[in-house]
Amino acid sequence: MSNRKPYVREMKRTWWQSSPFYRFYMLREATILPLILFTLFLTVGLGALVKGPEAWQGWLEFMANPLVVAINIVALAGSLLHAQTFFSMMPQVMPIRIKGKPVEKKLIVLAQWAAVAFISLVVLIVV
Repeated sequence: MSNRKPYVREMKRTWWQSSPFYRFYMLREATILPLILFTLFLTVGLGALVKGPEAWQGWLEFMANPLVVAINIVALAGSLLHAQTFFSMMPQVMPIRIKGKPVEKKLIVLAQWAAVAFISLVVLIVV
């Protein structure tokens, strides 16, 4: 056995602040917090819906609170940011070829956004 200590590189708590890439990464990962709150709000809303009209009305009043509205807007922005980064990564992860020729990357991304818009429109019409 050796008495030598292994080299342990120091990792500061602010390691991510030195690079724009890492700052963006941390911002994107931090958007999970408002998404968690949004999910909890919806779960409480489902419970209120089961409990009856009074509980439902109380939940609707809670959702009208400006702070809750702001959290929901931030959650929506975070969801759109995640979608944008995922969609822009898709052509590199899974390149599509038609008749042996690669499909243009912008076309793949636009097709994904078109699918999101179409599905959103269908949901709006149904609901």
